[in-house]
Amino acid sequence: MKLRHLEGPRGERTIAAIELPGVTGALHGNTAEDAQAARTPMFQSFKTRNFRLFFSGQIVSQVGNWLTLVAQTLLVLHLTNSGVAVGLLTAFQFAPVLVLGPWAGAVADRVDKRKLLLVVQSIAMVQSGALAAIAFSGRPPVAAIYGVALVGGLTVAFDNPARRSIVVEMVPTEYVNNAVSLNSALMTSSRIFGPALAGLLIHTVGFGWCFVTDAVSYLAVLLGLSMMRPSELRRPPTRPRTRGDVRASLRYVRTVPELAIPLTMMAIIGTFAFNFQVVMPLFVTRTLGGTDTTFTVLYSIVSVGSLAGALFIARRSTITLPNVIWSAAMFGAALLLLAATPNFAWALPAGMLMGAASIAFMTTSTSIMQTRADPSMRGRVLALQAMVFLGSTPIGGPILGAICEYLGARAGLVVGGVSALLAAGYGQSRRSPFANASVSAVT
Repeated sequence: MKLRHLEGPRGERTIAAIELPGVTGALHGNTAEDAQAARTPMFQSFKTRNFRLFFSGQIVSQVGNWLTLVAQTLLVLHLTNSGVAVGLLTAFQFAPVLVLGPWAGAVADRVDKRKLLLVVQSIAMVQSGALAAIAFSGRPPVAAIYGVALVGGLTVAFDNPARRSIVVEMVPTEYVNNAVSLNSALMTSSRIFGPALAGLLIHTVGFGWCFVTDAVSYLAVLLGLSMMRPSELRRPPTRPRTRGDVRASLRYVRTVPELAIPLTMMAIIGTFAFNFQVVMPLFVTRTLGGTDTTFTVLYSIVSVGSLAGALFIARRSTITLPNVIWSAAMFGAALLLLAATPNFAWALPAGMLMGAASIAFMTTSTSIMQTRADPSMRGRVLALQAMVFLGSTPIGGPILGAICEYLGARAGLVVGGVSALLAAGYGQSRRSPFANASVSAVT
């Protein structure tokens, strides 16, 4: 049995129809019509001016971000030749999300998100400039790279909940799932070009110019945010600061299974499976005998698969909990397949499949978080998701780095694959009788 929900005039969720296997057509139209209704035009959110500006600025800036992430990782690997050192880099990059994530989400719920993003992105631009100066200094100290990475982590802690929750405010409610998926497609398409461009720049002009390019790319996002029309944003009512904001968000999530289950799954997968920046360079350069260039090629191929997966999800107007569970299981299977590949040629198709499955999990879980959360809680809920996804990296990064260092990178991929399958099993075991209910936007 499946319950369909509609929004009431005050945002309450009411049962609109009950679907029973074999009689669904008699009660609620036919299956073919329902399937067609679940599909939407792939780029419908581009009808909204603010979303077009946001998307255009972000796609340039995100390419620059991936330049920095890849260049930082390879620079530390070149300086130390240590998987543990690479794992520690990710810990410095994302520790602030773990520590400050919920509080940063509470800030995003209280302030003008567009203005907050302008401030945060400006600081991030300065941080990339500092990395460039360090790289140009000759043989840069690893401690300095860690220190600047920590500053970058602070910007990520505040940027993530504000940037992701403002997407919901830019488009009409019926476009929300499409906008979320297109935003994920934006992130993944930047992963195609960013790593490839990093490989080219590192090989030709050096690490410093990667960071310079990233710093310049922030001008695009700052321009896009400046040109947006604030009056056209669907902002929730302003909420004053109160004591216990973070505790309230935790209590709220525990009471909503559609939020609690994906959040727990994300904590498991984020810790052990989403540490690509640690495992992948070691897998390519040590296990497969590749170079920096072949690593960036494989990373770009993974991102091609991610883009295809994001665009596929973008055509769905509704996301359900089973979508999250199945995508987690596919992600786990793809990681195990990649771990079993004997050479670089076989790693390319396996990597593409892994990319598609990983972004399917990320997009479906994020869609549920963004659409099922109460608007007054949305920033904090997304900050909690960022905390368990990005904030789990300081825990999982060093662990995966040590595993890859002493047992080999294939072992790191196996740990990730098994963890994703276990997360899928947890989600399946916790599904409620109404888990197939479609998730509609709550405004």
